[in-house]
Amino acid sequence: MIKLVRMDEPTFQFFLKQSTRDYAEDKIRIGAWEQDSAMQLSQAEMSRYLPQGLYTEGAYLYSIVENDSHAQAGYIWFNVVEGRQGKEAFIYDFYIFEPFQRNGYGSMALTLLDEEARSMDVTRIGLHVFGDNDRAFKLYQKMGYGITDITMSKKL
Repeated sequence: MIKLVRMDEPTFQFFLKQSTRDYAEDKIRIGAWEQDSAMQLSQAEMSRYLPQGLYTEGAYLYSIVENDSHAQAGYIWFNVVEGRQGKEAFIYDFYIFEPFQRNGYGSMALTLLDEEARSMDVTRIGLHVFGDNDRAFKLYQKMGYGITDITMSKKL
């Protein structure tokens, strides 16, 4: 139904623009960043984790593509590093485009990611989910991800 396809440069530029904007909006929404500096901070984070863009060593950026229509249904970005117990992956961004949501593509993409990571001898996959993203949280739990750390806050 879907496959993971390594991004090309035009797709990466689209991803980078959308991901940077979405991350800034998420950080504003949860109260971590101010609106006037959020885009600059988000761009700095992208530069930090993707210093050579699409060609950053250890970074894997994939389009999630429908097999039949060849339409791009989303994207996933993860980095692989050598950890304490072998190779570890961390998902930095994962998004299924709105028209393709609620069709099981998220679960399928994470299953394909597991297969890809295993082929790289990755022994662990981590990720971050914003606390107010209940739908993503439930998907990750369903796919076998467990809580490793919780940071909480309250507004006064």
